[in-house]
Amino acid sequence: MPVTSYLALGAILFSVGLYGVLTKRNAVVVLFCVELMLNAANINLVAFSKYGLYSNQTGQVFTLFTITIAAAEAAVGVAILFALYRNQNTVKVDRYNSLNG
Repeated sequence: MPVTSYLALGAILFSVGLYGVLTKRNAVVVLFCVELMLNAANINLVAFSKYGLYSNQTGQVFTLFTITIAAAEAAVGVAILFALYRNQNTVKVDRYNSLNG
Protein backbone atom coordinates (compact mmCIF):
# COMPACT_ATOMS: atom_id res chain seq x y z
CA MET A 1 0.00 0.00 0.00
CA PRO A 2 1.56 3.34 -0.99
CA VAL A 3 2.17 6.15 1.47
CA THR A 4 -0.36 8.37 -0.30
CA SER A 5 -3.18 6.10 0.86
CA TYR A 6 -2.22 6.59 4.49
CA LEU A 7 -1.77 10.32 4.03
CA ALA A 8 -5.16 10.60 2.29
CA LEU A 9 -6.81 8.68 5.13
CA GLY A 10 -5.12 10.97 7.65
CA ALA A 11 -6.22 14.07 5.74
CA ILE A 12 -9.82 12.85 5.54
CA LEU A 13 -9.95 12.03 9.25
CA PHE A 14 -8.38 15.36 10.15
CA SER A 15 -10.87 17.21 7.93
CA VAL A 16 -13.83 15.41 9.51
CA GLY A 17 -12.49 16.21 12.98
CA LEU A 18 -11.89 19.85 12.10
CA TYR A 19 -15.39 20.14 10.66
CA GLY A 20 -16.82 18.69 13.86
CA VAL A 21 -14.83 21.03 16.09
CA LEU A 22 -15.88 24.08 14.12
CA THR A 23 -19.56 23.27 13.64
CA LYS A 24 -20.84 21.15 16.52
CA ARG A 25 -22.28 22.65 19.67
CA ASN A 26 -22.15 19.63 21.95
CA ALA A 27 -18.98 19.63 24.05
CA VAL A 28 -18.74 15.82 24.08
CA VAL A 29 -18.81 15.71 20.28
CA VAL A 30 -16.15 18.44 20.15
CA LEU A 31 -13.91 16.33 22.42
CA PHE A 32 -14.43 13.30 20.17
CA CYS A 33 -13.54 15.38 17.13
CA VAL A 34 -10.32 16.59 18.77
CA GLU A 35 -9.43 12.95 19.44
CA LEU A 36 -10.16 12.16 15.79
CA MET A 37 -7.77 14.90 14.72
CA LEU A 38 -5.05 13.53 16.99
CA ASN A 39 -5.54 10.04 15.57
CA ALA A 40 -5.22 11.43 12.05
CA ALA A 41 -1.88 12.94 13.04
CA ASN A 42 -0.86 9.56 14.49
CA ILE A 43 -1.61 7.84 11.18
CA ASN A 44 0.62 10.33 9.39
CA LEU A 45 3.43 9.89 11.93
CA VAL A 46 3.41 6.11 11.55
CA ALA A 47 3.22 6.35 7.74
CA PHE A 48 6.20 8.71 7.64
CA SER A 49 8.19 6.51 10.01
CA LYS A 50 7.62 3.48 7.78
CA TYR A 51 7.88 5.07 4.33
CA GLY A 52 10.17 8.01 5.08
CA LEU A 53 13.59 8.65 3.61
CA TYR A 54 15.24 7.02 6.63
CA SER A 55 12.86 4.34 7.84
CA ASN A 56 13.06 4.13 11.65
CA GLN A 57 10.90 3.93 14.75
CA THR A 58 10.84 7.65 15.59
CA GLY A 59 7.33 8.26 14.27
CA GLN A 60 5.99 5.32 16.23
CA VAL A 61 7.58 6.62 19.44
CA PHE A 62 6.03 10.04 18.83
CA THR A 63 2.70 8.28 18.25
CA LEU A 64 2.94 6.62 21.66
CA PHE A 65 3.59 10.01 23.25
CA THR A 66 0.64 11.48 21.35
CA ILE A 67 -1.66 8.68 22.50
CA THR A 68 -0.57 9.26 26.09
CA ILE A 69 -1.19 12.99 25.82
CA ALA A 70 -4.58 12.34 24.15
CA ALA A 71 -5.62 10.11 27.04
CA ALA A 72 -4.66 12.78 29.55
CA GLU A 73 -6.44 15.43 27.48
CA ALA A 74 -9.59 13.33 27.36
CA ALA A 75 -9.54 12.76 31.12
CA VAL A 76 -9.02 16.45 31.89
CA GLY A 77 -11.57 17.49 29.25
CA VAL A 78 -14.25 15.19 30.62
CA ALA A 79 -13.54 16.35 34.18
CA ILE A 80 -13.89 20.00 33.13
CA LEU A 81 -17.04 19.11 31.21
CA PHE A 82 -18.56 17.46 34.30
CA ALA A 83 -17.76 20.53 36.40
CA LEU A 84 -19.30 22.86 33.81
CA TYR A 85 -22.38 20.65 33.53
CA ARG A 86 -22.82 20.69 37.30
CA ASN A 87 -22.73 24.49 37.33
CA GLN A 88 -24.78 25.31 34.23
CA ASN A 89 -26.76 22.09 33.50
CA THR A 90 -25.89 22.02 29.79
CA VAL A 91 -23.24 20.60 27.49
CA LYS A 92 -23.76 23.18 24.75
CA VAL A 93 -20.48 24.89 23.89
CA ASP A 94 -22.05 28.25 23.02
CA ARG A 95 -23.42 28.54 26.59
CA TYR A 96 -19.92 28.53 28.11
CA ASN A 97 -18.99 32.09 27.30
CA SER A 98 -18.06 33.07 30.83
CA LEU A 99 -15.76 31.30 33.26
CA ASN A 100 -16.72 33.32 36.33
CA GLY A 101 -20.01 31.52 36.98
